[in-house]
Amino acid sequence: MNAPPPPPAVQRDALHFLPLGGAGEIGMNLNLYACRGQWLMVDLGITFAGDSLPGIDVIMPDPAFIEERRDDLLAIVLTHAHEDHLGAVAYLWPRLRCPVYATPFAAAVLREKLRDEGLLSEVPLTEVALSGRLDLGPFALTLISLTHSIPEPNALLIETPYGRVVHTGDWKIDPDPLVGDPLDEAALRQAGEAGVLALVGDSTNATVEGESGSEADVRRTLAALIAEREHGLAVTLFASNVARLESVALAARDAGREPVLVGRSLQRYVRAARASGYLDGVRLLTEDEGAPLHKSQVVYLCTGCQGEPRAAMARIAGDSHPRVSLGTGDTVIFSSKIIPGNERPIGALHNRLVQQGVEVITEKDAGVHVSGHPCRDELRQMYQWVRPQIAVPVHGEARHMQAHGALARALQVPEPVLVENGDLLRLAPGPATVIGRAPAGRLALDGGQIVATDHVSIGARRKLMHNGAVFVSVVVDRGGRTLIAPMVSGRGILDGDDDEAARDTLSAAVADAVDGLPRKQARDGAALEEAARLAVRRAVKVSHGKRPVIDVQIVRVPG
Repeated sequence: MNAPPPPPAVQRDALHFLPLGGAGEIGMNLNLYACRGQWLMVDLGITFAGDSLPGIDVIMPDPAFIEERRDDLLAIVLTHAHEDHLGAVAYLWPRLRCPVYATPFAAAVLREKLRDEGLLSEVPLTEVALSGRLDLGPFALTLISLTHSIPEPNALLIETPYGRVVHTGDWKIDPDPLVGDPLDEAALRQAGEAGVLALVGDSTNATVEGESGSEADVRRTLAALIAEREHGLAVTLFASNVARLESVALAARDAGREPVLVGRSLQRYVRAARASGYLDGVRLLTEDEGAPLHKSQVVYLCTGCQGEPRAAMARIAGDSHPRVSLGTGDTVIFSSKIIPGNERPIGALHNRLVQQGVEVITEKDAGVHVSGHPCRDELRQMYQWVRPQIAVPVHGEARHMQAHGALARALQVPEPVLVENGDLLRLAPGPATVIGRAPAGRLALDGGQIVATDHVSIGARRKLMHNGAVFVSVVVDRGGRTLIAPMVSGRGILDGDDDEAARDTLSAAVADAVDGLPRKQARDGAALEEAARLAVRRAVKVSHGKRPVIDVQIVRVPG
């Protein structure tokens, strides 16, 4: 086995950018800047696991590289409150133990998470005012207000001895965002006029022509749809989209209905929004408060727009929610997009609702959603304002980042540079150059433990899911010879009534393998286990074409 490469040599008299998450994928953002021997982290987020990691909900970037250098880590600065930008702080902060900075709404969201993990009193979390400034070692940061699908998204203008960087975070150009400040075009123009070395930017919609659209348009569409309905009605949406929550609540009020929050994450974001001065005067009922009302009197705002199996919408579709039931003549509006990778669970959720007689309305049917990320016209506008020397696409899959880089080149940006997680990019002095590689793995939250995604337990779980398990019990005498026919059972394989003959065949194969061992090996318990395991593996491969997890128990009877 080849030894891992040594860590990259970070040059002290230079400015570097190093993504450990979020470059080549959507989600799990972790960005690092290095200058004069000190490091700055921008965002620390999560992504959600798919079917390939059974039993795992949350994936996060492995911070091992910067953990080894945490004495030189000045701070974590959060651009906004989405899970893919701050969701890992509560899990990984104990490995980093540095100050955290965020604007009021992101700080309120993070406090809820820190409280759950018992870290609220430990983490030095400082609120930064909108458009505020931070001086952290060689980095002078100014927050620039943008628009997105959550309150208080910020770009960071990072000033260093080697030049200025605009790190956009997630953004769009929304002329009427409804909640929060408008995009600060003047600050972006001013940065461009002063000179910007690099723009490190969102690539999510770089393949999409045109503009992303405004929340104000969605508000009008939702108001019209809700006003038309007479029976039960639910709207499922991203809990973090406070403007969308407000739009549904106001439309419900205008239609003579009460808006009812269904799902814990909605309650969390509403608490954070109210603590930050948003949703003032907007009436929102809890599940308990809405329980006495008939479904025709309410609009249910539900979690689970991505088909999450334990969220409110899945429980409603499965008729297992204790307070909400929908059926023939009722309507569910999916005021959200389908995140790539979630097509199957969302499709299954739609089908379950339709089978119950529920009308399903999605963004394909009506203007009930707009993206929170910039399309190509918005990217063009950003580059006209900022005019960077270097373009570094991040926050996107490979195809998104390539499209972003090609667009930057077409806009006459001198140095578009594509990076992957782990690429150490020297931004200055000299041409932008990848000068080394840092380890950039993934970690999984497995219950209360954080483990590598290739951990043996996850691999075993995956194997169980695809191939099942076979359990074998062999009773032998002191000399290692079988006393009775080995007992064979299965889970996910060999467990049907019609598998009795196959279990008998396996039992005979195990007995032959054990009894065929030389006398010396037969006295060795490990040799007996291995012989039985190999016999099962070969037989199941022939009979079922599977490679199940095999558990062998040897019971030795003295006498």
